[in-house]
Amino acid sequence: MAQLLERIVSHGSIRSAAASMNMSYRKAWLLIQELQKTFDGPVVTAAAGGLAGGGTKLTELGEKLLQCYRRIEASGTRAVQSDLRALQALVKADAVSKRGSGKKTAKPG
Repeated sequence: MAQLLERIVSHGSIRSAAASMNMSYRKAWLLIQELQKTFDGPVVTAAAGGLAGGGTKLTELGEKLLQCYRRIEASGTRAVQSDLRALQALVKADAVSKRGSGKKTAKPG
């Protein structure tokens, strides 16, 4: 949802934001409605098209939600840095990532 809100800011519309995420407009709109129900207020405001071009912007509530979420995310990332370094130190030096294959490869030789 945070990414959707950020893309609304950068694209200026729900439709363009959704398309940039390979998401349907309907799904994006349903997510926005869910946010609005959860936080009891509008998170976006839309202006009709025409000469001025229209578009969608975040409301003050939408901006606060996005900023708060990103602060929480940054704090969480900082909090786990030492654990991530410790985990990385345990990885075998010759380990090769084979994401998604689910198969181990034998060493040549």
